[in-house]
Amino acid sequence: MTAVSLEALVGSGVVRRDAPLAPLTTYRFGGPAAYLADVASEGELRRVLEAAAPHHLPLFVLGRGSNVVVSDAGFDGLVVRLVGDFLEVTVTSEGEVIAGGGVPLPRVARTAVAHDRGGLEFFVGIPGTVGGAIRMNAGGHGTDTAACLVSAAVLDTARGQITAATPTSLELRYRHSRLRDGDVVLNARFRTVPQPAEEGERRLREITRWRKEHQPGGTFNAGSVFKNPPGDAAGRLIDSLGLKGFRCGAVTVSPRHANFFEAGEGATAQDVYDLVAAVRARVADATGIWLEPEITFLGSFGKAGA
Repeated sequence: MTAVSLEALVGSGVVRRDAPLAPLTTYRFGGPAAYLADVASEGELRRVLEAAAPHHLPLFVLGRGSNVVVSDAGFDGLVVRLVGDFLEVTVTSEGEVIAGGGVPLPRVARTAVAHDRGGLEFFVGIPGTVGGAIRMNAGGHGTDTAACLVSAAVLDTARGQITAATPTSLELRYRHSRLRDGDVVLNARFRTVPQPAEEGERRLREITRWRKEHQPGGTFNAGSVFKNPPGDAAGRLIDSLGLKGFRCGAVTVSPRHANFFEAGEGATAQDVYDLVAAVRARVADATGIWLEPEITFLGSFGKAGA
């Protein structure tokens, strides 16, 4: 394939310059990306990456924007979203689910259930994508991605090589993998177990109902803000300090679940950054526990509290 320039891809509409990111995140604020590309195939992804390589742009793969806070100044790099071929889901005759890196996790869960397969129902309550699930070893309701992942096709954009990564080689553990910004999950294979669709549907309803009862709905948030420390829960620690309702700017610790931060009218990404820093410091001062953020801050931010 003949190499093309980044400017040529911008001119043809394949890549967008100064593209708004706020509408692509659950918080709905933040600045633009220097470049944004929706790629529908591996070939198209490679073409965009090859064109961007001479510019040495930082790369960020954006899924459903459910755990990312984009700087108010934006991101001076290349943001890639996986569409087209990367949104396909199939179930093999052996019962494995093969899903592209851009597939929403609830769709993975519902597809498996519709084919009389079980074990992936927990995905229905996670508003991310397959790629994000592997990068963060997403989990809930007593299980996680590592427990059901067979392998993932991962593109190392620096070397242009694809590897079949396993839970072991990915070093999956609680909200962690060895994947870096230059790695792109193209697709993944998940194991399932035989299960009547009716039983799977019941489980999906249970998980959905639990989420509605225990987590804030109808608000602008980015899901769980902090990872749970060993043997405890971040939400419990924050709540124990009376921080529900604590705010920075127009972003507030949720009155419903203390590990969710809700954005009000006029909220900014810097407000979230400041609140994360403030809550983290208060928990550390009171308990000695240094909470680790689960959300990703994309771009540059000012000094917290300034």
